[in-house]
Amino acid sequence: MPTIRHQDAFHIAFCVDNHYFRAMGAMIASIIAHNPRRRFVFHVFAFHVSEDNARRMKEIELNPDIQVVPHVVDPSLFQGFADMIASSYYSLSTFTRLIVPSVLKDVTDRVFYLDADMLCIGSLDELAAMDLEDTVALVVEDVGWSTPEGRDGRYSVLGMKARHYFNAGILYINIHEWEKHRISETAIELLLSNREKLTFNDQDALNIVLEGRVRYIPIKWNYIYSMIADLKRGKLSMDAVGDAVILHFAGLIKPWNDWSGHVARELYLRYHALSAWRDTPLDTAPLNHKEMRIHSRSLMKRGRIALGLYWYLRFAQAALARKLKR
Repeated sequence: MPTIRHQDAFHIAFCVDNHYFRAMGAMIASIIAHNPRRRFVFHVFAFHVSEDNARRMKEIELNPDIQVVPHVVDPSLFQGFADMIASSYYSLSTFTRLIVPSVLKDVTDRVFYLDADMLCIGSLDELAAMDLEDTVALVVEDVGWSTPEGRDGRYSVLGMKARHYFNAGILYINIHEWEKHRISETAIELLLSNREKLTFNDQDALNIVLEGRVRYIPIKWNYIYSMIADLKRGKLSMDAVGDAVILHFAGLIKPWNDWSGHVARELYLRYHALSAWRDTPLDTAPLNHKEMRIHSRSLMKRGRIALGLYWYLRFAQAALARKLKR
């Protein structure tokens, strides 16, 4: 474990693969831009870090108040769950977020876990000052569009008593309490014994295991913005986000999908230009059949019928090819 230079730093963790380093870079740049007087240690968990991504992470450290610590996840970290994982169809990547507290328990007493498909548009001072002493983690309520049954239906399906269900894209974790209650171990055991029921994998498992042990904080700390909902209506502008501090672009369409034409791209580009991945291009065309279908629908909703039909044909061909491969 590299030496942590800033003992008073705010610790943030990401779990990424090589496709998400670019997104994480923009998120890190946005955090730094809106919190210029705060020291940060960014912990990056990945199964593989390319030489190029390692170089870019070192570039971030040119800022003396920032440290970026890569954690190359070795399967041995899952040794305690080896038998359970070996007898399941889950890949190790499903469990990566769950090992963050145990890896960092001797480094810091609290860590702010974040998904990489986010942007910070405000100060984290209020969050950093929050008391975690009486809770395992601070979480934010999920929104109905991201769970097929809606919030009520989701907690009902999972057999939870409380009428709450959180989105695990952010978790402000009290590491001591997390470890004391064996949250990760229990969540993994639950995942492996309830595969069909836990549609949202570790998010579902964490909601069950952490019921009654978390504190809900305002939605501004995980404001989920659905670009796909806009595009399906042919809408390219962004709705107002109120007092949101962290925007979470959950769902299929992301602000680095340049082909979408959505205004969210402009917000993303603002921070992408400040990041160590600033010279990496955005996605200029849909990459899979699902993106092609959304692009086709958006174009036709906006009256661009010919182009929309072209992308619908591309979607149909890609979907057929995928079906024939099965």
